[in-house]
Amino acid sequence: MAPGKFITFEGGEGSGKSTQARLLMQRLAARGIEVVATREPGGSPFAEAIRAVLLAGNLPAHGPLPEALLFCAARADHLETAIRPALAAGRWVICDRFSDSTRVYQGTAGGLEPSVLDALEGLVVAPTRPEVTFILDLPAAAGLARASARRGAAVAGQAIADPYERRDLDFHERLRAGYRALADTEPDRCILIDGAAALDTIAADIWAHVERRLLTGQP
Repeated sequence: MAPGKFITFEGGEGSGKSTQARLLMQRLAARGIEVVATREPGGSPFAEAIRAVLLAGNLPAHGPLPEALLFCAARADHLETAIRPALAAGRWVICDRFSDSTRVYQGTAGGLEPSVLDALEGLVVAPTRPEVTFILDLPAAAGLARASARRGAAVAGQAIADPYERRDLDFHERLRAGYRALADTEPDRCILIDGAAALDTIAADIWAHVERRLLTGQP
């Protein structure tokens, strides 16, 4: 059995990546492709428990290294118990965030050295790397405004900004710069998508890339 395909979505807060991941999953399923949708941090019981700790907003002050180690612990279990078995069974996996988030959030924006991130990726991720990563690019202020509006529309009890959304605009500007640099560094894997475009336009652009690269095998 041929292994499945691994697709990840990345981007700053409010970039629309989660919506586009869902739309792609639906389109692939309509083509008869078995798809597993997952997310990070999370995607397995152990990883979801770590997600709850990271996003609760009550952790004591800490640096980027312990934060990255928590994300990597969640990722290791997620890969072992969910992603790798699905790929081995021929299913496609669409993941909302993956190791690039650690590289950008804790690395570019958080200050953790690239050599440390390289070592962590080598230990945890290799050789399970995405075939394609879609990076939804949006000005930081616009993304934060979207995230705020989304919270305003949420039901009571789900409308509190997580610890990353609450960081200052400069942090989010560094996130955007980090993702754009990643797209420049790895153009064969990473595809930068204009997150300010219309929803349907973005979805069509993403589908065109998937169809060409993964369904027909074109470069």
